[in-house]
Amino acid sequence: MILLGPGQGGDSPMFPEVLGSLRVPRLGGGRPRTTPDRAMGDKAYSSKANRKMLRDRGIHAVIPERSNQVANRKRRGQAGGRPPTFDKVSYKRRNVIERCFEVFKQWRGIATRYDKLALTYRGGVVLRAIIIWAKALGDTP
Repeated sequence: MILLGPGQGGDSPMFPEVLGSLRVPRLGGGRPRTTPDRAMGDKAYSSKANRKMLRDRGIHAVIPERSNQVANRKRRGQAGGRPPTFDKVSYKRRNVIERCFEVFKQWRGIATRYDKLALTYRGGVVLRAIIIWAKALGDTP
């Protein structure tokens, strides 16, 4: 599935929609899985609202804190609370996702988003995904 947000907007406002649209089919049948075990993100996703949403859904957040959040928490002393847990080992595996985005952005039109219409841009992203999957499959029967 490919969700498209506003070109000038950030990724974090789309985070609830991405989590709400997750559907992973089960192999043996039954309802699709809608809740991942953990959500990985960069520092842009380190907001109280995102962390609360993940906590409410029972999803472990693997998101580092921004430096200003750390400074504000330390400035408040004990009232600042504990730092959120952070799994460095899991976070290191996030590079796989970043490399996938880099493969998509090898197309100049996707990287720069020259298309005026969202429909046209999404069509280019879907076409690029088809090409990537076709190359990955190769000559398999």
